Amino acid sequence: MRCVIARFPFELTKGGVLESMKGIKSEPVTGESVIIGRRHYPVKQVGQVITRQDRRDFSAAEVLRAMTQLGFTCRALPEAAPVGIPSSLQHA
Repeated sequence: MRCVIARFPFELTKGGVLESMKGIKSEPVTGESVIIGRRHYPVKQVGQVITRQDRRDFSAAEVLRAMTQLGFTCRALPEAAPVGIPSSLQHA
């Protein structure tokens, strides 16, 4: 599949991504992630490995779009629940 990441065209396949990520240790996930095999990888780490570009050169959205089109499961960082301020009645 042809996709554009950081203004450069790439021919990516699911097998090629699996092969590229084989043996790569996952960094701690603090944002969006991609599940490749049994591991959760940060999106920027996957983008860096498959494109061989600096992480500052592309956005996470570009990599998420490409990984979703290839059939990988992508996860967004869950939003934190809003913290309510207890009323005086609840506080008592």
